[in-house]
Amino acid sequence: MLSITFQAYPAHFSGTIIVGAFEGNTLSASAQKLDTHLKGALARALKIYAFSGRSQDVCTILAPTAEIDQVIVVGLGKESACTLQELEEIGGRLFSYVRAKEACVLLDAFSTVSMPGIFFAEGALLRSWRFDKYCTKKPIDKMPHLETLCIAVTDVAVAEKEFAPLKQRVQGVFETRALVSEPANVLYPASFATRAEEILSPLGAQVEVFGKEQIEKLGMGALLGVAQGSVREPRVVVLEWNGVATKEAPIAFVGKGLTFDSGGIDLKPQKGMEEMIHDMAGAGAVLGLFKTLALRKAHVHAVGVLGLAENMPSGSAQRPGDIVKTLSGKTAHVLNTDAEGRLVLADALWYACDRFKPRILIDLATLTGAIVSALGAEFAGLFSNDDSLAANLIACGDKIGEKLWRLPMTEKFDKDIDSDVADVKNLGTSGEGGSITAAQFLKRFIKEPVAWAHLDIAGTAWTRKNTALAAKGATGFGVRLLDAFVKEYCEN
Repeated sequence: MLSITFQAYPAHFSGTIIVGAFEGNTLSASAQKLDTHLKGALARALKIYAFSGRSQDVCTILAPTAEIDQVIVVGLGKESACTLQELEEIGGRLFSYVRAKEACVLLDAFSTVSMPGIFFAEGALLRSWRFDKYCTKKPIDKMPHLETLCIAVTDVAVAEKEFAPLKQRVQGVFETRALVSEPANVLYPASFATRAEEILSPLGAQVEVFGKEQIEKLGMGALLGVAQGSVREPRVVVLEWNGVATKEAPIAFVGKGLTFDSGGIDLKPQKGMEEMIHDMAGAGAVLGLFKTLALRKAHVHAVGVLGLAENMPSGSAQRPGDIVKTLSGKTAHVLNTDAEGRLVLADALWYACDRFKPRILIDLATLTGAIVSALGAEFAGLFSNDDSLAANLIACGDKIGEKLWRLPMTEKFDKDIDSDVADVKNLGTSGEGGSITAAQFLKRFIKEPVAWAHLDIAGTAWTRKNTALAAKGATGFGVRLLDAFVKEYCEN
């Protein structure tokens, strides 16, 4: 992992130096100091290169002195419009760009951001993660990669204090990415539950694990129906972090944890089947969030419920047409065994509501292909029964860069999942609005008056190409968003 260090502004310049410039080719204060040291060479070089200072523009000046190997000038855009999110993305892109083992970043406070260097560092740290634990031979690259990033600041102690919670949420993101990246022969319900205990128990969080017999005694027939075709038995994992002294209704998070989803009897097509190891990304995000909350000792009472199963075809597998009894007592008609995530969540959501009686309940799930068709990889789908909760989540998503788009929920869509032979069916009749009917299904297992939000992260949980903050693969979507939400709206 990339090492981030802080030091007071240096008395001399050496090695690889990264500075910023605003649109209109206006050098930042530290860049101006460097230019003075270089006797105006920096400004002259930028003029020759026609550097504009637009956001994320980059210009490299090689060996301007015997001590300085290179100066990398990065565009920050308009000073009045530069956001934390842009700084993170600039840091991520620069991590991939820099060809040196060490670099020093000189970014001063400006009108919209008081400590830009720490957000630049967070972006670089996020982009530095990669999943190569199973590569016995690492790729040969003769070019150096950034190993240490030093952030020059006016007050090292303050910078380290401000960066600490950012680093802790990055650690939560990394945990989620690692879980989502694991193959299904390594990560299955039992091993996932063990990982949860190993990760969270040393940090002071409470972890309960329910095996198949306990799940049967609870009456989670919907989850058991999904799991019955696999030799891997299901698990339900209950997490709790209580960082407050007073008794209060908790915030609850529920995660879909299909460690592999073949589609069951309604078998998925071969193309893309290998990506179904990611179908536990919702549960992975909840676990990553709890690691972050525990690391930073968040002043909040939070609980989590992870429904873990494997959906496989076999002689014992659930069939299309089966009817299962959920934990709530309601019956569900299974029209399609590949609409299994909502069945797992039905029992997990009801359990969270019934046992903990939370004031806020948020679930995350790679639930529908329909949400990918609608929103692509740019937004996760948001469904909610509470306008205030939805608005707060959207605001946090915009700030962090994990964007949400709210979709409607209406009586017409709800009626589409009425069944003639059971209380509800797991697929809409019309075949339209698939992500909405899935959300309507979940809503039937929410105990009012809890404020509830459902995040369909099927398009954002992993990426098929490198982005500013993540290499190709798992993104860890949801951890930073929900940590920001907890910090802004839930902590005492």
